[in-house]
Amino acid sequence: MRGFTLIEVLVALAVVAVALLAAVRAAGSMAQTNAELKLRLLAQLAADNRIAELRAGGAFPAIGTRTSACPQGAAQLECGEEVKSTPNPLFRRVEVRVYADASREHRLVELIGILPRRQ
Repeated sequence: MRGFTLIEVLVALAVVAVALLAAVRAAGSMAQTNAELKLRLLAQLAADNRIAELRAGGAFPAIGTRTSACPQGAAQLECGEEVKSTPNPLFRRVEVRVYADASREHRLVELIGILPRRQ
């Protein structure tokens, strides 16, 4: 009766170890990507909410830049809002940028909206 040699067992074990290592690394990468996507989704919601607040309130904001905290659930996000004029004086362009933190180094989302002046 013939069995496996020690070399064959060690080679098979090495192949299995490499495959498991690749699988663990892929799972870790997917978990990190999932966390980043969740944060970007929350940032998109924060930007959408800010534009919706301005529209619902009938706001015609003054030209300038403002920043404020805009947390979404456990995510502590920072919103930067820049209001610009448009060629038509009856409209304002609002650019909302959402950052991962107050340092404003990692921009997650940028959303642009146009607000009309209400009569």
